[in-house]
Amino acid sequence: MLRKALAVMFALAGIFLCVGCTTTSHYLYATIPSANQLAVYRQDPIAGVLTQITGSPYTVGDGAHSVVLAPSGQYLYVANPGQDENDVSLFSINSDGELTEIFPRASVAPLGSEPEKLVMDPSGNYLYVMNAGSDNISVFSIDTKSGVLTEISGSPFAIGLVPLNMTITPSGNFMFVTASNSPLGLIASFSVTAGKVQLVSLTNSAGLNPFGMAVDPVGNYLYIGNTSSNSIAIFSISSTGTLTQIPESPLEDIYNGPVALQIDPKGQFLYVANQASNNVAVYSITASTGLPVGLTTSTSTFSFVTESTPSVLAFDPNGGNLYIGSQATTAGIQAFQVTDGNLNPIFTYKTGNAISSIAVAP
Repeated sequence: MLRKALAVMFALAGIFLCVGCTTTSHYLYATIPSANQLAVYRQDPIAGVLTQITGSPYTVGDGAHSVVLAPSGQYLYVANPGQDENDVSLFSINSDGELTEIFPRASVAPLGSEPEKLVMDPSGNYLYVMNAGSDNISVFSIDTKSGVLTEISGSPFAIGLVPLNMTITPSGNFMFVTASNSPLGLIASFSVTAGKVQLVSLTNSAGLNPFGMAVDPVGNYLYIGNTSSNSIAIFSISSTGTLTQIPESPLEDIYNGPVALQIDPKGQFLYVANQASNNVAVYSITASTGLPVGLTTSTSTFSFVTESTPSVLAFDPNGGNLYIGSQATTAGIQAFQVTDGNLNPIFTYKTGNAISSIAVAP
């Protein structure tokens, strides 16, 4: 009870301090696969408080699993990997955050199946779709005026691996795809030119089940959470996209199940959601080497307690608030204010079903 009271006081203090400020609300979007829904909240950019908007949650395609926003903030895309779906939904975004779906949905069939992850290049010209059921990547060009998707020539591109996760560098020149393998997981590096992907190299992930992924804002380092090995591997990224593991990597995570990684917008801190330990570990990043160092001001050993089974991390554009999607019986979105890397709990917004991805509009 005391913790909840303090959280409310903290949020109200943030609102009070911002009286008279000229700020613009952001909007948070979260996929709920088991309900085929997309939850939408207005976010106070100072206090971090969320308010569910009229019409939310929205009905989307079967198994809605991944959400991504266009850099312009005008369009939103959702991957629907469910049975007999295998497509991507397109929504236009109104000024009040409300959504209008634009049909038809873009199919990845017949050569693609189970589109579980979406990644957009920083320019907003291409959308990449990781097809977990067909071991390939569908690529769509984006009409910047209408948001409509058109599959490019040569798509889908075979990757020769059963993919777990996917990310792209801030430059948009390189893409990394992780895969479970034996005896160690793999990271496939791809060069990207006009949307087309080409394999550059394969690198072992220094652990098992490499699911968590994050690239620093400059694009110098790739961080991998080896979920089944409870370790974090760090790789430098060369000018050609090849990966080299840095000294002292991998770091042994004293917690269990590092399933999601996120770096703050300034590139100063690495956040790791430890799904089996019900916490988020925080590391400061050594700029010269990329090496993470545990945050000593945390509430426990370089970590902060969360709701059970945290699995998704997302910052707002300012980096002042972090949102964590949880699973299990307490499924919801937990909001934190961020101060010098430290997490200060605001409130938990129950969604009834597990969250699989979160995006916050610029």
